[in-house]
Parts: sequence; C-alpha cells; structure tokens
Amino acid sequence: MKKEKENGAQGALKRISGPVVTAVGLSAHMYDVVKVGNEELMGEVIKIQGENTIIQVYEDTAGIRPGEPVSNTGLSLAVELGPGLLTSIYDGIQRPLEVLVNKMGNFIERGVSAPGLSHEKKWEFVPVMKAGDVVKAGDILGTVQETNIVHKVMVPPRSKGGKIKKISGGSFTVDETICLLEDGTEIAMLQRWPVRVPRPVKQKLNPDIPLITGQRILDGLFPIAKGGTAAIPGPFGSGKTVTQQQLAKWSDAEIVVYIGCGERGNEMTEVLT
Repeated sequence: MKKEKENGAQGALKRISGPVVTAVGLSAHMYDVVKVGNEELMGEVIKIQGENTIIQVYEDTAGIRPGEPVSNTGLSLAVELGPGLLTSIYDGIQRPLEVLVNKMGNFIERGVSAPGLSHEKKWEFVPVMKAGDVVKAGDILGTVQETNIVHKVMVPPRSKGGKIKKISGGSFTVDETICLLEDGTEIAMLQRWPVRVPRPVKQKLNPDIPLITGQRILDGLFPIAKGGTAAIPGPFGSGKTVTQQQLAKWSDAEIVVYIGCGERGNEMTEVLT
C-alpha cells in the first residue's frame, strides 16, 4: 500500500496551557497530526489564527517549553482497520496497550507510538472473487477467520474499482497485496481511515430486533433494540458503570465495543476480567 509522505513543515512552541498548545511558523491545515516538543508528543491542529496554530496534545505536556520544535506530519488523525482489530485493547489514539506493556511495563512513556494492527502476524485469506471479475468500492474480495467472527475484506471505499488481474489466497500480513487490479491498484487487508470521516454505508437497517441483555429490568421495562441507542443518566454511585459492564458481558451480541472515557482504571479492569 502506498504511504503518504510527511509534510516536513516545522514551527516552534509559543505557549503551553495544559493539553492545548500554540505554535508559530508552522505550515498546517485543520486537523493535521503534528509532533510536539523534543519528545514528539502526538497532537492535532484544532484552530488556525493568523500565524498561530492551536494544537490539542493527546499526551501529558508537563515539562515541555516554549521554543521546542513542532513538526507537521501532513496526515490527518486516522485509524488502521483490518484483521486483528477485534480482541484488541487501545488507548484513545489506537495505541495497542498490550503491545506497549510488553515494551515498557505498566507505565506508558510519552512520545511512544505503535501501529494499531500487527504488521507481522499472518492471516489466512480466502478469496471469493477470481481474476477477470469486475469489482467496485465495497465489494467483498474474500474472508478471514479472525476469531469466531468472519472478517470480510472489501474493496476500499475510495477505490474506483476495476477488473481483477490477480487475486491470491493464503497467509498474508495485513499490508501485503492480496488483490491486483488491471490498472495497477494494489489492495491489502489493511485500510487506513480518517477518524473524522464517516465510513460510507450502502443502506441503514431499521433497529427492529431486540437486544436481549440478560437484565430483567431492562428487557422487561426498558427494552433496547440492536442498532438502537440508550442512555443511563444518574448521580455519582448510582450504578451506571456497573450496568454498562453487565451489558458488555452478558448481552446477546457477537461484537462488543466498550469505550471507557474518564473511567477509573479498576472499573476498566472489571470489564476485561
């Protein structure tokens, strides 16, 4: 897969106020990912005001000083999508915590990075298309048995598609080419997608199937639909998090995505154990 080149633009820190910093002399666009300070902390451009570039840093900014360099990667904040996404535990910028703990122990150092998906592990790809077939964006090229869930590998949404010149089955890493189109386009199992751009869908289904939670008070009095939305308002200590943990563990769902924002560490541990 082709990788975007770094912009190379560099500026300097002017002001630091907690996670929000100001840089000058930086050539950037809105939502560009930048590296802040000597430790290259990850940040994102959230405002451009004349010569000042306002950046939100997604790591602890303690100790960085005005004058330290700020470099623009020229990339937007994006995530890696593909086999290996399920069963993973990430922080807010898709750094795999299980990989980081093996590198540095229980405390994550600043400025560290790791790919969201393993680029070394091989997955068994089974094609459902063949050479000569014409495909377009969203068409299924083949499948990968990721867990008990079958992962469907599709033509990327931004691809114009075309006729398949070669498609191979077997064991591949996520960034190896599994399909080659006649126009030279290479397709791998890995897709990199900007977080601020919604993934396109062909059709949205009406939420008309009940989600059985295993909690009688919810299933009997406050039923939830698969694909629906529910909120649990309440004061401190009323059991909101405990209820969410029960839903994550016991609901009639094959895939559960649990996002803990501002949760205590022990509460996140309880979800995983």
